[in-house]
Amino acid sequence: MKTIYETRYASSPEAVKRYDTNQLRDEFLVDNLMAPDHVIFVYSHYDRFMVGSAVPTSAALDLESIDPLRADFFLARRELGVINVGGVGDVVVDGTAYELSFKDALYVAMGSQKVSFKSKDPKNPAKFYLNSAPAHKSFTTKKITKPEANKIELGSLETANHRVVNQMIVSSVVETCQLQMGMTELKTGSVWNTLPSHVHDRRMEAYFYIEVPENQSVCHFMGQTDETRHVWMQNEQAVISPPWSIHSGAGTSNYTFIWGMAGENLDYGDMDVCEIKNMK
Repeated sequence: MKTIYETRYASSPEAVKRYDTNQLRDEFLVDNLMAPDHVIFVYSHYDRFMVGSAVPTSAALDLESIDPLRADFFLARRELGVINVGGVGDVVVDGTAYELSFKDALYVAMGSQKVSFKSKDPKNPAKFYLNSAPAHKSFTTKKITKPEANKIELGSLETANHRVVNQMIVSSVVETCQLQMGMTELKTGSVWNTLPSHVHDRRMEAYFYIEVPENQSVCHFMGQTDETRHVWMQNEQAVISPPWSIHSGAGTSNYTFIWGMAGENLDYGDMDVCEIKNMK
């Protein structure tokens, strides 16, 4: 079995106030993704959301069911989002191959029984970033390229947060049960994301930071608006954001991050914003 997984349990905001740096990182940082020839998953108890990766080289990797799912196959009661951040590769779903280039996405519907991941060039392997959430209905598996995404331009260079939000796996692009995914790209000279900060108590979120230059970092901010904490992150690391937590970041350079979320609703704009001057 080439699947490695771990379980992360939910933490209350009161408990997190007392976490030191190491405990904060142990609970929320996912730093073991993109291991060659393995499928990696973190099974979170926040909305039963899963963060993972698959990096096939010379041989295909199968999406295998894991013990916490108690299911004959992975997508028996789940849906899956895939975004490729590496070389060209295929995601094969019940015999149909979907070729994903860099920054292409794929929504895989509940009920898909056989899913595997392949790279076109083992020397430049695909790096498939994976998010999964429980589902109650089977929709249609669909590929979404970056040009096909809904695009929202936000911020400005003057406030160091000029960015483009690419909404890829959202209800206006593809039908899903609760999973949403997209990619936010910061312009050169901008470093802040998701500012002003917000929370959405009706769903959790996970961030996966990519295109962080060598020897640069991103400081990810989390916690309640009046009790913030930070986690220093490197390229190709993910962080889990509870429903009660903000999710903002500032880098020592511009970067890109993939966001994924699941929970009570599919309303992207359902958020409670905190003014910058009121953050603590």
